[in-house]
Amino acid sequence: MKNMMIGQSGGPSPAINASLAGAVQYAMASGQIGQVYGMLHGLEGLLQRQVVSLSDQIVTALDFELLVHTPAMALGSCRYRLPKDDKEIYAQVLQILQHYNIGYFFYCGGNDSMDTIANLSAYFRSQNADIKCIGIPKTVDNDLAVTDHTPGFGSAARFVAASFSEIMIDSMAYPAPSVTVVEVMGRNAGWLTASSVLARAHGYTGPHLIYLPEIPFDHTAYIEKVREKLKTERHVVVAVSEGIRSKETGRYVSEKDSGEVDMFGHASLGGVADVLKTLAKEQLGIKARSIEPSVLQRVGMHLASGTDLREAQEVGVTAVKTALLGQTDVMICIKRVSNHPYLVRYETTPLENVANHERKVPLSWISEDGTNVTEEMVDYLRPLFRGETHVNYEDGLPRFFRINQEKLV
Repeated sequence: MKNMMIGQSGGPSPAINASLAGAVQYAMASGQIGQVYGMLHGLEGLLQRQVVSLSDQIVTALDFELLVHTPAMALGSCRYRLPKDDKEIYAQVLQILQHYNIGYFFYCGGNDSMDTIANLSAYFRSQNADIKCIGIPKTVDNDLAVTDHTPGFGSAARFVAASFSEIMIDSMAYPAPSVTVVEVMGRNAGWLTASSVLARAHGYTGPHLIYLPEIPFDHTAYIEKVREKLKTERHVVVAVSEGIRSKETGRYVSEKDSGEVDMFGHASLGGVADVLKTLAKEQLGIKARSIEPSVLQRVGMHLASGTDLREAQEVGVTAVKTALLGQTDVMICIKRVSNHPYLVRYETTPLENVANHERKVPLSWISEDGTNVTEEMVDYLRPLFRGETHVNYEDGLPRFFRINQEKLV
């Protein structure tokens, strides 16, 4: 009987451990898979033989429940780029997997992770190695192609919407006019920033301006828009994606002059909210502040979407089912069947349809002046952040699951 290896990669999300739990639990109950192994810190850890037995560490129903409601990545992550032409690395990965008698390989991640598993799958086939490779999607950016949405996005969207509601209430406590600029995650796709619109659900007027990276940012127009809003709103709240680009230069508004990039060639960004805050303060002579929730957007399990966690688990289950049916070189994706009632089904798509592709917000879902989103966007978002979830508390604080990373096998 073949064994299974699973890992996590890229940026953490509120739901990636729910997908891990779904995949591991189904694999253990299937009777068709032997040991279930986890690689610590993704492919980078696997190359160092940092492997743990999940069959031995995730055992009870409480273990699985805690894992579902644990933020970040229980197995740890990496941002390791697999070199395409270094066949020695590929051979090393295959040798390690054969050492553990792996027949099923799962990688949870985003665009770059799907590229990694696609390259590995192609190499395994070239070596006649029967290892089924399945991609499990995740990303709070919601920018994966083909799938309607990605696990993790709904929970992050709910956190963003709730945070904007609270920020607006806070700003209204003071009599003096003000501008508050809130920076939301999203380098090239504005899905998460757009979710701030849901804060208007209970009669609040903000956020009053929403800037997404799909539309070039005009500094002069921004100041005029804020000035105009201040005529009817005492406190203007602005939602801005970290990755907006200048209309004049085409560069990220917050791109650092150092030219620093990560392993995947992504430019290092500073704080765009601070840039816009300073601009408003200097040009309008008004009280202004910037807020950068940063990683809080992707770890707020107390605001996790029940729909999101449920779908994340089902994506993990479907990944294992798909592999056991003999499929390989595919990613699991979510297909929306209807909004009213909200229904989805789970399908597969070839990894090549996802790897290195980026799904952006449709321009038709953004207002003509580029400072708002349409009702179509609201209808798309609303079902994804609904549903309550249960967080286990101990001594007044959330209790999370921890894998013993010292117990290597």
